[in-house]
Amino acid sequence: MISLLSRIFIKNYNSYSDPAVRRGYGMLTGIMGIVLNLILFGVKLFAGILTGAVSVTADAINNLSDAGSSVITMAGMRMAGRPADKDHPFGHGRIEYVAGLIVSMVIIIMSYELAKDSIIKIITPEEIVFSPMSLAILGASVLVKLYICLYNRKIGRLINSSAMKATAMDSLSDCISTAAVIAGLVVFALFKLNVDGYIGVVVALFILKTGIEAAKESLTPLIGERPDQQYVNEIYSTIMSYEGVVGVHDLIVHNYGVGANIISLHAEIPAEMGFMEAHELIDIIENDLKEKYASIATVHMDPVETNNETAKHYKELAAKIISEISPEITMHDFRMTDGIKYRNLIFDVVVPYSLKISDDEVKRLISEKLRNEDENLNAVVTVDKEMA
Repeated sequence: MISLLSRIFIKNYNSYSDPAVRRGYGMLTGIMGIVLNLILFGVKLFAGILTGAVSVTADAINNLSDAGSSVITMAGMRMAGRPADKDHPFGHGRIEYVAGLIVSMVIIIMSYELAKDSIIKIITPEEIVFSPMSLAILGASVLVKLYICLYNRKIGRLINSSAMKATAMDSLSDCISTAAVIAGLVVFALFKLNVDGYIGVVVALFILKTGIEAAKESLTPLIGERPDQQYVNEIYSTIMSYEGVVGVHDLIVHNYGVGANIISLHAEIPAEMGFMEAHELIDIIENDLKEKYASIATVHMDPVETNNETAKHYKELAAKIISEISPEITMHDFRMTDGIKYRNLIFDVVVPYSLKISDDEVKRLISEKLRNEDENLNAVVTVDKEMA
């Protein structure tokens, strides 16, 4: 149904990175979630009053709160699509992450309430009311909630929306919770054994895990996370495709919402290239990145010597020594200057966070090994951390 409605109501529905298309999907799935959850609420409330089954009435109230989650998701995506303004020059895209975080908090609160009620039921068991009507309604509810979960998860992945992914997790937790109510009713009907409270505790723990995972997915980009490796590789390939660029380093990607990135990097070009030619090349690269990735791009130019054979020899020597210390360490910005007493080799190394050796120890080892090769060599090493 969602696929059909998206074709009808969303222009260019398959342009998933388009902000207008993303907002369209947010509105469509949000409205669908509100309508379906309100229908479930009304039907379950009627059945709960008719049969006197407290578990069915409680599940109805839960569906009402789910409609509220859909409102939060819809509002979050709409607000995230607002353009940049004076007070928010980078746009409002991160509001979508906040909406996802709020939905995940709702899931966690629900798990707490369910665990509390379940423990009370274990201590003071309540009489379970079995009714074929309530069983049928709960079974239909599971199917509807599963449908809501699947379309939110599918669209959430297509448009890369953490808020919609959190809503999908919320619906999945509801499926498990309702299925547990059904299981409790069936066990009681067959064996006259009241396991409702015990099942509730297990389900509450599962829902808690689901809520924490949803919160992590929304919170991580708010804090700042490493960009997708494929995205990084594409940027590197784009820049290295230009004649005249001999290296790329210090790539940083700042995320201000889905499709709202700021890219900064250093591009190495031959030192003998004319200043105006180099400046023109950098401008072309920046414009290409802006157009290709719909991002703000800033490229710093680093001139490197490519015709100095002596500098080339010592650069290869330094690279060999660094590789011996750890093949995970990389080098960039190599320069050579001759002083009165020492030949200075000036360069940066990128040390991964996973390396067990400290940054100071890395610098000491590089300096020591270079000095062993030639006592007149002085290493001036700056340690960087990989940002992308």
